[in-house]
Amino acid sequence: MEVGTFFSPISLSPHIRPSRRSFQSFSHPSIKFSLDLQNKKNGSYRGPKPKRDWLGDWVSRNDDAVRSLPIYVGGFSLLAVLFNRTVSGIAPVADAGSSQSRADLLALGLTVTNVLTGLVWLSIRPKSISVVNPQGVECQNIRSGLPTFLVSELLWLWDSLSAVTCCRSLVVVYEGSCLLQIGVAAESASGEGLAMSVDVTTLMEGSLYKGAMKSGTQSYLANLSLYPGRSQLPFLPGNTQAVILQPLGNKGIAIVGGNMVRGFTTSDQAWMTLIAEKLDATLSAYFSMSVQEAVEA
Repeated sequence: MEVGTFFSPISLSPHIRPSRRSFQSFSHPSIKFSLDLQNKKNGSYRGPKPKRDWLGDWVSRNDDAVRSLPIYVGGFSLLAVLFNRTVSGIAPVADAGSSQSRADLLALGLTVTNVLTGLVWLSIRPKSISVVNPQGVECQNIRSGLPTFLVSELLWLWDSLSAVTCCRSLVVVYEGSCLLQIGVAAESASGEGLAMSVDVTTLMEGSLYKGAMKSGTQSYLANLSLYPGRSQLPFLPGNTQAVILQPLGNKGIAIVGGNMVRGFTTSDQAWMTLIAEKLDATLSAYFSMSVQEAVEA
């Protein structure tokens, strides 16, 4: 054979153009966002849609049937075992030496387990969580002598929390005095429709306050009725469901009361921490300036 049969000549024609790279086009984010909004308005949005959990939805709609399902399965399995033993002509007395008897005993154990599981599912049900109406009186007590900008920030804090979370009561204590008590509060002992005032001294001596200030981190009482320290917060409505104790630096604390058990999400808690840092910076600057002015005077 000739060598040329194995190798074909390589063409070095100068007319072949190198392949061009395809560059991805970029659009300005604001233009793209406006186009997406326009597509949504026109009903032609083709973006990703949230997925539905069809199985979870079906189970939630048929909760009783799902909880009873193991009982039906166990009962049907028991009848099937008895029918099989009757038809097969095996003696009704179980024989340990028979493989069929051992299999039937194992099947009977599984059927009984299914029935007991169904009974447990029917007897134990999760307690439904519902929103309650706080029992108390509406109040808005702000310490006198505070500047306008500080009052505005405290009210902004209340408006923000009450608008986007389950917060229905708010108390802000700083530098040994109650700066703000707003929302629904417990009625005073006089019974004249007045809110119970916050006893700052008693509050600061309690274990809840000391624990939160010692840790320096947020303390979340998701189900207030389960905590014995509930008596340390008598100024909150009697049916307050959840409480967040948010330290304001090392000089104060914000007490947030909610109207639903486990109503504050992790996002709410993280957001409250950021707001508390902002409020602490404002209060610290104001009180430091007040002390400096008093010293200079």
